[in-house]
Amino acid sequence: MVDDVEKSWHDPGLFRRAVTYSICVLAGAALVFAVIDEWAQRREPCAHTGRTFCDTASQATILGGPALVLLAGTLGAFVATYLVWRRHRAWPIWQGAGWFLLTVTLAYLAIGSGVVTE
Repeated sequence: MVDDVEKSWHDPGLFRRAVTYSICVLAGAALVFAVIDEWAQRREPCAHTGRTFCDTASQATILGGPALVLLAGTLGAFVATYLVWRRHRAWPIWQGAGWFLLTVTLAYLAIGSGVVTE
């Protein structure tokens, strides 16, 4: 077993893959948000109130849809961390991507739940 101090954590290719993965997850969540927003604006119950998210269904989907994409991306990054660790490569890069996506997920849920329920 090699001591962690001796390992080189520098891997530009792996870093690019982790950053690209994180950007794709964020773009996917933004796309899901845009689709749900468009759907919520066209719903019949919200036409007379002037609000986009006037009922429980639209509020739950605008919070849940992008959050599920972000959560799946977070879990995918942590699975990638494990797989890279098994190959004895620079796994902290993927772990950082996982923690970043988890932070974005929790921030989205915290801010979104406060805004939607007003």
